[in-house]
Amino acid sequence: MTRHRQLLLATACLWALSCASLLGASTPDGLLRISLNKNKLDREALTAAKLARQEDSLRLGAVGSGDQIPLVDYLNTQYFGVVGIGTPPQNFTVIFDTGSSNLWVPSSKCYFSIACYLHHRYKSGKSSTYTADGESCQITYGSGSISGFFSNDNVVVGDLVVKKQKFIETTRETSVSFILGKFDGILGLGYPEISVGKAPPIWQSMQEQKLLADNVFSFWLSRDPDASSGGELVFGGVDPKHYKGEHTYVPVTRKGYWQFNMGDLLIDGHSTGFCAKGCAAIADSGTSLLAGPTAIVAQVNHAIGAEGIISTECKEVVSQYGEMILNLLIAQTSPQKVCGQIGLCMFNGAHSVSEVIESIVGEENLGSDVMCTACQMAVVWIENQLRENKTKEMILKYANQLCERLPSPNGESTVSCHQISKMPNLAFTIANKTFTLTPEQYIVKLQQGGQTVCISGFMAFDIPPPRGPLWILGDVFMGAYHTVFDFGKDRIGFATSA
Repeated sequence: MTRHRQLLLATACLWALSCASLLGASTPDGLLRISLNKNKLDREALTAAKLARQEDSLRLGAVGSGDQIPLVDYLNTQYFGVVGIGTPPQNFTVIFDTGSSNLWVPSSKCYFSIACYLHHRYKSGKSSTYTADGESCQITYGSGSISGFFSNDNVVVGDLVVKKQKFIETTRETSVSFILGKFDGILGLGYPEISVGKAPPIWQSMQEQKLLADNVFSFWLSRDPDASSGGELVFGGVDPKHYKGEHTYVPVTRKGYWQFNMGDLLIDGHSTGFCAKGCAAIADSGTSLLAGPTAIVAQVNHAIGAEGIISTECKEVVSQYGEMILNLLIAQTSPQKVCGQIGLCMFNGAHSVSEVIESIVGEENLGSDVMCTACQMAVVWIENQLRENKTKEMILKYANQLCERLPSPNGESTVSCHQISKMPNLAFTIANKTFTLTPEQYIVKLQQGGQTVCISGFMAFDIPPPRGPLWILGDVFMGAYHTVFDFGKDRIGFATSA
């Protein structure tokens, strides 16, 4: 009997040690650290993710102003961690996603989805702390959906136990992202405003149960391809070793996503014009790239020599109406009214460039909508060049060149790996400070067939007002800048990553 008890005790100790190594632990500084694993991007996954992101943009433009949906597209997500659900903990690899708010994992009751059989499944019958809920639910993403039902159980994050956390057991997963993904589920870190079923996000439960020294969490993402660790997610504070200097904080302007106001995007210190008067931005750990208005992405592609598709409609607008647009702007016509005055848009200027939900790089735009959108972007480009005091010939030539740099809807914009050192620095303006990205930081290197392929880290993402224009700052930005999500003071902080 004594020997049997000793064996049980030894087994329990080994189990505890294995859980601690997998899940992370608190350290003497009081911080809860979650080690993040990093997966390499591949070109096929990134292309599929871009297509799904464009579906997200259509849905974001179509829903009412009071609705919000998850900003996620997980095929191109690189960073994962482990949490435990139940007693004893059943471990799951999850994406820590600031663009959604629910926790979900596959259920043992998921019988008809391939994705469930390829990943760990939660077994409620093996947990002594499980309590039933049963409410059904569904979350729709750009590339598919998940459906299932709510349950309650303890969630182990590091060495913290979040009691009675409401989460989703999925019984159906229709997206190819979930079949191919190297993750079991998603742990949403957005605000409760976008949580399906009003389930509290994990940080809110931590806050209510007084588990944290400070009501913040922070991401440090390693961009070193040779590093053993992909980075850390820290709950309860920040690790001074993860950043340099001081954080610049901006208030959250709209709860749901971690949304804030940003200013202009600068190319080698020069304005791109479109966001000079302000744009919304979202810090999103659920995507690897930077997504923003087509009018700006085309300028970025031109500056870095990225090859996109040639838009016949765009070139036609510049050829036939470019000089007219230029003259109207010189005559102090409101930029928002130019395209209406020359007859390419059927409104008087109350809209913006991204009002047309599908940009001219979309696949289903026809007729006047395409010409209108092309005209709106030409106005942005020409107005921007006028500020630089360029000649008429140079302005129209520049606009024509940008038409050739519009991002492809079916794939990425490729650049020459040998030209990276000659590319310009790009900078986002946040809280009147510039946050610079070097070419080494915004160019994404992929491995394909044993060769390195370089692509632009920018993709087009057009959202109409009042929700847009909108930037999504994914891992390309968060890797360069340590990011603090302060839910106690509803603000976001950025500092140079160490």
